[in-house]
Amino acid sequence: QVQLVESGGGLVQPGGSLRLSCAASGLNLDYYVIGWFRQAPGKEREGVSCISSIDGSTYYSSTYYADSVKGRFTISRDGAKNTVYLQMNSLKPEDTAVYYCAASLVDCITHGMDYWGKGTLVTVSS
Repeated sequence: QVQLVESGGGLVQPGGSLRLSCAASGLNLDYYVIGWFRQAPGKEREGVSCISSIDGSTYYSSTYYADSVKGRFTISRDGAKNTVYLQMNSLKPEDTAVYYCAASLVDCITHGMDYWGKGTLVTVSS
């Protein structure tokens, strides 16, 4: 059974940092496009960052950051741990949301992901 489990969320002050983890069981994340998405209260889910598979076998083949997080967030993989991370620095109150990781064999779009985690809440507040 495929499972994606996010962790690392919490309450942080503006300007602080968090590292989110997306750990998988039942699939090898190295061969999937992995996306981080977020959904703030009353808003639609949006893409935050995406990373391509390690072997280029998927249609999606780049690293993406939403304009709102460029220069502050970094996506990375640890194949040995079958985990993808999202390092979030210089956090702002507008980054407050539930963050989800998702996996796809093809692309990195909200309605095209094959597997989703249940999310982890990030709250940026003083």
